[in-house]
Amino acid sequence: MLNTYDYPEFDYQQSAEQQSGELKRHPVVIIGAGPIGLTAALECANQGIPVVVLDDNNTVSIGSRAVCYAKRPLEIWDRLGVASPMVEKGISWQVGKVFFKEKLAYQFDLLPEQGHKMPAMINLQQYYLEEYMVNECERQELIDLRWKHKLLSISQNHDIATLVIETPDGVFNMEAQWVIACDGANSDTRKMLGGDFSGQFFQDRFLIADVVMKNDFPTERWFWFDPVFHKNQSALLHKQSDDVWRIDFQLGWDADPEGAKKPENVIPLLKQMLGDDCEFELEWVSVYQFACRRMDKFRYGRVLFAGDSAHQVSPFGARGANTGVQDIDNLGWKLKLNLDGKAPIELLDSYSEERVFAADDNLMNSTRSTDFITPKSKSSRVFRDAVLQLAEKHEFARPLVNSGRLSTPTPYLQSSLNSEDEDAFSSCMAPGTNCADAPITVSGHSSWLLNHLGGQFKLLIINEDAAHSVEQGGVKADVLKLGTDFDDTERLVSQRYDGEQGAVYLIRPDQHVAARWRKFDEAKIKAAIAKACCQH
Repeated sequence: MLNTYDYPEFDYQQSAEQQSGELKRHPVVIIGAGPIGLTAALECANQGIPVVVLDDNNTVSIGSRAVCYAKRPLEIWDRLGVASPMVEKGISWQVGKVFFKEKLAYQFDLLPEQGHKMPAMINLQQYYLEEYMVNECERQELIDLRWKHKLLSISQNHDIATLVIETPDGVFNMEAQWVIACDGANSDTRKMLGGDFSGQFFQDRFLIADVVMKNDFPTERWFWFDPVFHKNQSALLHKQSDDVWRIDFQLGWDADPEGAKKPENVIPLLKQMLGDDCEFELEWVSVYQFACRRMDKFRYGRVLFAGDSAHQVSPFGARGANTGVQDIDNLGWKLKLNLDGKAPIELLDSYSEERVFAADDNLMNSTRSTDFITPKSKSSRVFRDAVLQLAEKHEFARPLVNSGRLSTPTPYLQSSLNSEDEDAFSSCMAPGTNCADAPITVSGHSSWLLNHLGGQFKLLIINEDAAHSVEQGGVKADVLKLGTDFDDTERLVSQRYDGEQGAVYLIRPDQHVAARWRKFDEAKIKAAIAKACCQH
């Protein structure tokens, strides 16, 4: 198979603590240097937390694997300083088309409104994503990347975790105040702690083929139900960087996963789809069976689970890595406040509360997608085909078409950290919702709202005169005020935050709304900060 990417090998180095035999205690240790572990490292460094990352390998992921990254994770990575090369290298897109047999049944636009810094979605091979994050981690003094370090066992008491680590130089012990387990769907950390999954495996198999070819297909997501080139099954096509195209074929439960991956079986499938005259080469092939399931809770003592180690979804809708990045976004600031003694351990329980809620939302959407794509009964198949036929001409049927509802953020509307609205607002920026971006002007220069929020608590003040920073229990919320700190270039801030009659928003460090009012009230703001930090 063709290899379009030169895989880097990262150097193993023996740590000073292993060399000296000293038992060292670290604030945070991360298990796994995939997209979620690397995001966790960058988020910890962004919060000022020294962090050690352990990975039993010494390169990036083999094969493109996850390829679709949504607007919200890109906004998070932008805050962490790594989104620019991803967007520059990736293929930006926002239009998807769904075909039934040979006809277009439905078309959607992921970002119908303007005024956002990040695109709706990019397609980018996972190895590039990881490479950019490793490069940034290596520039950060607070991040200690340790390759060829394998976790053998973990034990813990009420305030510390002890890890037994194997390296090419032998075995040694280290301690951590907190461990973030980002070691994937087959997480050894989860097994060591007896963390069980609940959910279901789906009785179907899919073939992924990354194909290198040059053609004039538009940069859109195309999904087929029962196409002429793959009867009674489904197929998916979309473009990645370097003229690599991701093609998925539904195989059915009876398929032989090993046989299906052989080039002599893959190439005829591709030729049926692309035509005999299309020139292409295979870069990577895999067969997968998928699951929709999660752990019962995401905190086990001093160990916090994130990404696929905590929850798994089917690949339809790009909800795996995108969801894991938002796990870390939720977790980082809570760890910081706890480590600094400004918030109790209950704040870490709110990580599990909010992200289990988000996982359930993603599992529901992923399961619905899977059921629509792979009907489990004759009646389900009849219903699905009828929906697809009706969608071609009738608007009411189009929302029922589900070829993988694409990843969107889950608002924490019922979170225990929210302060309920006292005033009427018409905008969708309710407590628990992630902040919408908008173009702004700062000191005469064009900028973006989200680039001035996040990392710490902020008070966003719109068309309200009274304003000053507020501190509660050692947690400070600085002011970002319209007219003083920024100008609303296209009036989209006032519009998206319903600020024409005045608005005061308390924004969490993860750019989610904690509370909002029409008027500035220091006592109410202090109470809202205390609630958002679980300060008793």
